[in-house]
Amino acid sequence: MSDPVIIVDYGAGNTRSVRASLARLGRASAVSAAPEVIAQASYVILPGVGSAASAMAHLRATGAAEALRERVGAGRPVLGICLGLQLALEDSEEDGGVEGLALVPGHVERLREGRVPRLGWATVEPSGETFYFAHSYGARTPAAVALADGVAAIVEHGSFRGVQFHPEKSGPAGQRYLDTCLTPA
Repeated sequence: MSDPVIIVDYGAGNTRSVRASLARLGRASAVSAAPEVIAQASYVILPGVGSAASAMAHLRATGAAEALRERVGAGRPVLGICLGLQLALEDSEEDGGVEGLALVPGHVERLREGRVPRLGWATVEPSGETFYFAHSYGARTPAAVALADGVAAIVEHGSFRGVQFHPEKSGPAGQRYLDTCLTPA
């Protein structure tokens, strides 16, 4: 069996559903905020769901924030899911303004058009795949490589890849996406 995928623990998030999705792929996983575990893992997932301010406070307090910065700086892969994508940007409007990890250039802004919160299925272009979204904030970044309904859906910058959707809740399309992310190039 391959090395476990480390799911970063920031005291909230969708760790159970991400772990279940990884298990369906036959991938072992573990949940940790320990900097040395994050540094040494073959692959790291920064999950989504929760408050930007409390997530960043926990990441800073545990040393996970610096470990993630060092990991991406060294070209080691990290996947951010929903809030995990948003935390990777420079800052967020959420919770009155929050400094992010600055792994990716750009900002997180409250959605002001359409239905807010944005809940449900949407097609990601240019792939044409449909995924499940649940968010009220969106990334504004030049690193966006795919959109859904005009909102950044996939962001890539160096060894960081972030998705605004929830692959772990997106059925077969989400499973395929996770499998692709975890397969070495």
